[in-house]
Amino acid sequence: MRKDIFNLPNCLTMARILAAPVVVLLLYFEMWFGFRLGAYGAFAVFVVASVTDYFDGKIAREQNIITNLGKFLDPLADKLLICSVLIMLVRLGPEWRVPAWMVIIIIGRELAVTGMRAVAAEMGEVVAADTLGKAKTLLQTLATGFLIFHYPLLGFDPRPVGHALLWAALALTVFSGGNYLYNFYKKWLKTAEN
Repeated sequence: MRKDIFNLPNCLTMARILAAPVVVLLLYFEMWFGFRLGAYGAFAVFVVASVTDYFDGKIAREQNIITNLGKFLDPLADKLLICSVLIMLVRLGPEWRVPAWMVIIIIGRELAVTGMRAVAAEMGEVVAADTLGKAKTLLQTLATGFLIFHYPLLGFDPRPVGHALLWAALALTVFSGGNYLYNFYKKWLKTAEN
């Protein structure tokens, strides 16, 4: 069991979970001291943590070490990292222009799907991320990355790109969440009938 838990993909996923408070702390440095290194450091850690999301899945598939723990932790790590940063972007104030209502909808969806996964686990089902869920995570990650970076560099302002991606991510977040819940409801009805 110990070997199963501490395989490389799960360790990468756990590293992504541990990266969330580091990014938040660096964004607090940005807020407290108003210097760009906080945002740049947060961006660097966020990018490295986000890249692990690709590699943990790739390694798990190639080495055939996909575990139920990995299926559970992977989306949880994504949610923790992205939602923590989005909350901080709201906290950083109007200059960052991330509306609280948007973040509330995104976090509400994540809580609903996590709750559904818990109920599914009670029924003996593990609900892994589907294509829509992965696309949602990619859009949220890109949007969040551009918004963390925040400062114009060499004439390029990342904020408009980040905001456009955040709107697209919001739409896909709601749609994919509805899709998860609808599919679970269909499966639950079928189970109840049998």
